[in-house]
Amino acid sequence: MSAEPIARLLSLMGTPDAPGPRCGTPATIAGRLLSLRDFGKLVFAPVQDRGGRLQIGLEQARLGDWWPERKYLDGGDLVGASGVLGHTKKGEPTLWVTEIRLLAKAVAPPPEKWHGLVDVESRYRRRYVDLWASEGVREVFLKRSRIVSGIRRFLEAQGYIEVETPTLHPILGGATARPFVTHYNALDHDFFLRIAPELYLKRCIVGGLERVFEIARNFRNEGLSPRHNPEFSMLELYEAQADYRRMMEIAETLIETVARETNGGTEVSFRGERYDLKAPFQRESYCELFLRHAGCAYDDEPRVRAKARELEIPDPGNFAKLSNDVFEACVEEHLRGPVIVYDYPVEISPLAKRKPGEPRIAERFEVFLGGMELGNAFSELNDPADQYQRFAEQVASKDPEAPGEIDVDYVQALEYGMPPAGGLGIGIDRLVMVLTGQDTIRDVLLFPALRPKPAESAGDAAAHAAPGEA
Repeated sequence: MSAEPIARLLSLMGTPDAPGPRCGTPATIAGRLLSLRDFGKLVFAPVQDRGGRLQIGLEQARLGDWWPERKYLDGGDLVGASGVLGHTKKGEPTLWVTEIRLLAKAVAPPPEKWHGLVDVESRYRRRYVDLWASEGVREVFLKRSRIVSGIRRFLEAQGYIEVETPTLHPILGGATARPFVTHYNALDHDFFLRIAPELYLKRCIVGGLERVFEIARNFRNEGLSPRHNPEFSMLELYEAQADYRRMMEIAETLIETVARETNGGTEVSFRGERYDLKAPFQRESYCELFLRHAGCAYDDEPRVRAKARELEIPDPGNFAKLSNDVFEACVEEHLRGPVIVYDYPVEISPLAKRKPGEPRIAERFEVFLGGMELGNAFSELNDPADQYQRFAEQVASKDPEAPGEIDVDYVQALEYGMPPAGGLGIGIDRLVMVLTGQDTIRDVLLFPALRPKPAESAGDAAAHAAPGEA
């Protein structure tokens, strides 16, 4: 059965007073029956496909021999229907059916009519139902697809090429996070699911590709929250002969452009507040924000430690990290934005170039909106000796989130010469949250991480497997 998209048919049907070119013509659709209203000699049922919903009308007069079989149709069934496009007396677009086929039987009952899946956990566990049963869910993921496509178009227009780098890394690197560890049997060596593609992408810059990007799946063995999922999507890009100022322009222009393409404008509503994503974004210094909201300088160790005790922030054993924990607790909630926070301490920026004349400051920035980080960028460190020293300091720190060994091959790549470069990472999932107005990251992931359900008994499993009443 060759079916036509419902959305296209609806756009060409017009109204009873102004019929469109497809009104009164034959058509075939396929999709899921959402419900049925049986009036004895007439049945109405909405059918939904990927892009729209169209009512079908079943009349006994048209379907005489088949008519008794209508009792075998249930909400949730997948059907194919052929007929003539028209309208009801109330003006509802309708396919008046001349032939209907059951394509797949739904033996599990659908959610309660009109309400979809109400229980939040059930929505995430049974996304395959949530997508068609809950209002607006499908639209979020259709928009997510358009957002990712828009990012690709923007970067390709800027001369970037898309590349693919390894997901399994022999050495942890590119960010600071707890990794997922696996064993590669053929090589008899432990590997890490990547926490970031950064070091491989910069090897591409050394190799002369000059402008590269990757939309990567990253993995960090961390907790779950409205902003965190252990498996997430990240855009990373690198450009030769650029610095963090150029990356600021790329970041804000990319976000504005994608917002216009997907939403038709730059204003968004996120977590109950309105924001305008039109470039240029506000800019604030990390050090000035720290002083303003924490009441002391970021490197004033006695006062920072006192502030951490006041806020009951545990000491990670590394003062630079403790200081940044204080920044996150005192400052980030005030960053409504969109705002670019720039010039971070070198101690928490191991891959960023030092700012000329200010050796303790790195040419690094982060983009915030609604108190949530959206992106991170640097002028990339390309001095192999400095990079080796910073790697060595990370390893010596014994921070459980730091690499356990120095990536000597990456340092060697820098020894061959990496041009001055800027790099930028943007969290795809968080950007989708903002552009679709979703409060939690789980609502923009098709299958978010969840705790395993308690094991079912054999009887329960058998009951689910056997056909039952819909």
